Amino acid sequence: MTSAIRHTTISSNDAYALGSFWSRVLGRPLQEDDRPGDPEVLIEGAGLLFVTVPDRKSAVRNRLHLDLQPQDGTRDEEVERLLGLGASLVDDRRNADGTGWAVLTDPEGNEFCVERGAGERV
Repeated sequence: MTSAIRHTTISSNDAYALGSFWSRVLGRPLQEDDRPGDPEVLIEGAGLLFVTVPDRKSAVRNRLHLDLQPQDGTRDEEVERLLGLGASLVDDRRNADGTGWAVLTDPEGNEFCVERGAGERV
């Protein structure tokens, strides 16, 4: 017997707002019946479930985070796009030779990384 991971669940103060941010990041829609104020929202095809919880994120480092790889652009272009969507840059680990990554946070302070794009790895 085995199990499969059905969703990665992310606690949030506003599931719809945070789910909408990540929906724009990933270019995937929220479930069609998700609405503002819903206690849970799901990004279709990404397996990310956002749930509203009463407590705020603690100030400690995440034990789990997402690593994003741009599919049709560069790492630096993607970082700029995400900053425009409301992310914040918290640790820039990009190197002059093109290696490295950028650590960002989403609007609720959850950390994630942006690695080099698929075309930059050749």
